[in-house]
Amino acid sequence: MPAFINKVKIFSGTASQALAARIAESYGMPLGDISLPTYSDGEFQPSINESVRGCDVFFIQSTNPPGDNLIELLLMIDAAKRASAHMVTAVIPYFGLARQDRKDKPRVPIGSKMVANILSAAGADRVMTMDLHAPQIQGFFDIPVDHLDSIVIFIPYIKSLQLENLVLAAPDIGASKRVREFAKVMNCDMVICDKERKRANEVASMTVIGDVEGADIVLVDDICDTANTLAKAANLLMERGARSVRAVCTHPVLSGKAYETVTNSELVELVVCDTIPLKKESPKIKVLSVDKLFSNAIRNVCEYGSISSLFNIDNAYQKRLGLDT
Repeated sequence: MPAFINKVKIFSGTASQALAARIAESYGMPLGDISLPTYSDGEFQPSINESVRGCDVFFIQSTNPPGDNLIELLLMIDAAKRASAHMVTAVIPYFGLARQDRKDKPRVPIGSKMVANILSAAGADRVMTMDLHAPQIQGFFDIPVDHLDSIVIFIPYIKSLQLENLVLAAPDIGASKRVREFAKVMNCDMVICDKERKRANEVASMTVIGDVEGADIVLVDDICDTANTLAKAANLLMERGARSVRAVCTHPVLSGKAYETVTNSELVELVVCDTIPLKKESPKIKVLSVDKLFSNAIRNVCEYGSISSLFNIDNAYQKRLGLDT
């Protein structure tokens, strides 16, 4: 370990205040003092109310809509750089615009690349995030990216359920690689729900690839937006003979009628992380916190430790990290 480690300061933006407070508490320090005043016309100007000169500064802010969340993060980064911070890390539990990772039709932007450019231009020295919709987005950055994986959050929970005939399911082809990683760890079978869309957020048809008769299904995905895909998959799996269906999704975007859709679906429960705060509580939605995972990642960055070690999911590691259920 280096002889000198810069002082660490953790700040929160408006979008992630509850999570940031838990991360700071887990790290063992209070959140930094920052003001986020707003003018009557909606313009805002973050103000850091303590010295950050020579410090390793971490700003925790998910960039889910509205766009103000991203702008606020950029302004905080700029403020810290102008105040002579040693290193500024943008901690983005949910990386907004990640679904815009390529040109899938003419004359559309690659939004996630644009955000990567803007974060670097604002002065971020490092980005820390979780479960990017497309892992290759890391390549859009010319600065280090710490890409955390919620597998260390969800696997202990799935194990705790002690399901008799566990089968993991991908709600679409795009999630199959991730589900395969889960299935390898759990040593169980997997199936795929192949869907066809008419347009964004609207599923036209879906079929199941694989046998689910008598199985306890766990659907695995990174984002739950309208919940239409998960609900349609759960209903179809039950029609095909599954005994139960639940889902684990990292980011609870839950827009539109998502809460109603989850409630009325065949899902036993939807398990999510607190990368985005829930708009309201639901008896079918359970939240697992990522606070310990992020606080350990921050500690390892500051102490020049390994980030990849945080992906270890053996039981002994889970107990040390405090993620065991």
